Amino acid sequence: SPLSVQVSRLAELPYSSCSDDDADGVSLPGDAAEQDPGLWCPVPPKPSTFSRCVRYLAFLWNLLFLLLGLLLLALGVWGLLAKASLPGGQSGAPLGSDPMLLFVLGGLGASAVSLAGCLGALRASPCLLRFFLGALLAFAGLEVLGGLLVLLARRRLRDGLRDLLLLCLLRYQEDPDLQFLVDEVQRSLQCCGLGSYRDWESNPYFNCSAPGVQACGVPASCCQDPLESGSVPNAQCGFGVLALGPAAAGAVVHVGGCGTALGAWLRGQAGAIATGAASLVLVEAVGALMALRVLGDVAAFRAWG
Repeated sequence: SPLSVQVSRLAELPYSSCSDDDADGVSLPGDAAEQDPGLWCPVPPKPSTFSRCVRYLAFLWNLLFLLLGLLLLALGVWGLLAKASLPGGQSGAPLGSDPMLLFVLGGLGASAVSLAGCLGALRASPCLLRFFLGALLAFAGLEVLGGLLVLLARRRLRDGLRDLLLLCLLRYQEDPDLQFLVDEVQRSLQCCGLGSYRDWESNPYFNCSAPGVQACGVPASCCQDPLESGSVPNAQCGFGVLALGPAAAGAVVHVGGCGTALGAWLRGQAGAIATGAASLVLVEAVGALMALRVLGDVAAFRAWG
């Protein structure tokens, strides 16, 4: 009969007794179920051991990147405060063009996304998990777009890099971050200026017509031997170099420009850059897969309820 067919189907599903008076907690459907079907309720699905491990791993994974984001944020804030405490405040540089602002924004973004992933995995929140997945997709889209722009507009990017280096030369004394960056590039690549050491004539402080002791000079990072057989770098080793001839200047400083040297260094680091980009995509993919697994388990449990 239709009733016996329904009872046989119910017997195939996992049921437990909802009554506190049932000693065993589970019994086969019979006359009691036919008299009062409310005594029977389906057993909620329990997450597997693998699902629980993925959930805990997703929490720890995002916790690690949350700490890294907070460290990056603290570094950016420390840099801004340190520059603000210098004489002259921000040294005339607007806050919007401060390189340390990139650390602040990157730390805020990484911390917010990682925090959403941590809380989403810990509290099984579909809203936070969807926000986390959306942020990862947005980051991946920006990375792909940036890679395409690099491939399609290499000439314009090269020209833009030259303009940026020239701007760094012009604002060498105005921004401590740019000064540190230029000194590190010239010291590590053993170069001076953009095209040659003569490019420092465009700087108002090193121009031969400028007042002061730095006139007709170049930064100490251009010197071939800034220590000059001592233990402390000589900050005046580049003074008066622009007034010398090419041969005499070549005996004191590196006369080659940093534009060519930087381009050769970037081409040599292409493999490392590609490896870093692939590692970043892999990290994002692992985080997204774990979030999808946790979100699927949450959706399955809510669909049962």
